[in-house]
Amino acid sequence: MEKLPKIGLPILVGIVLFIIIIAKSAVTIGSGEAGVLYKTFGGGVVTDQPPLGEGFHVVAPWNKVYVYEVRRQEIFEKMKVLSSNGLDIQLDASAWYKPDERNLGKLHQEIGEDYLQRIILPTIRSAARSVVGRYTPEQLYSSKRDAIQREIFEETKKIVDEQYIVLDEILVRDVTLPPTIKDAIERKLKQEQESLEYEFRLVTAEKEAERQRIEAQGKADANRILSASLTDKILQDKGIEATNKLAESPNSKVVIIGSGESGMPIILGNQ
Repeated sequence: MEKLPKIGLPILVGIVLFIIIIAKSAVTIGSGEAGVLYKTFGGGVVTDQPPLGEGFHVVAPWNKVYVYEVRRQEIFEKMKVLSSNGLDIQLDASAWYKPDERNLGKLHQEIGEDYLQRIILPTIRSAARSVVGRYTPEQLYSSKRDAIQREIFEETKKIVDEQYIVLDEILVRDVTLPPTIKDAIERKLKQEQESLEYEFRLVTAEKEAERQRIEAQGKADANRILSASLTDKILQDKGIEATNKLAESPNSKVVIIGSGESGMPIILGNQ
């Protein structure tokens, strides 16, 4: 009976040590994540093998696993930049990004877990300053929003692609100008719009006048041709035809007294 505690104690210690080792060796990679293995006695960060995927993994207790989110992520950034004429512009933008999963080990080794602050944000700020500096406030406010967004994305992507980062898109959400500049641009745009509307009304009036002139000329030409083609004989025949139709009408009472100067009958008492 006295030997049982002596035997049980080492077993208990062994079980505890085993549990500790398993706890330190077991790594669970969650959904949308990947793990970079660091071998303490085996060359450091593993860069020649794919990162650990989702699920349960067992590693040596003296090694470490650094977990990265590999799903698309979004960062919002407000920046103060200068236009081509030196005015302060506030640019609100967001970026869609994720680490290059195939090169996750190299990203961890060369840049580290804080790659957002070290690479992405400084690059976006630099590209934004460079691009916005090419445009005037009026261009930024009105017509060049899409061009600015595309150019910032292209300049940023050229840099981050070499840093094991995937940049999907950069969105320029708002461009804020100084109030005085914004009011001046809006007044100018309003005046330009009013000028365009006035020119449109002038062109419309000129086209309408031209249409009426052509229509009047056509009627005059038609009347002249008709007058030239009418003879006394044709007029007399038309008069006789009209008189016959009137006489045949059941609702008419016709009294003929004498005749007109052209030989046409004179019709009275028509009801």
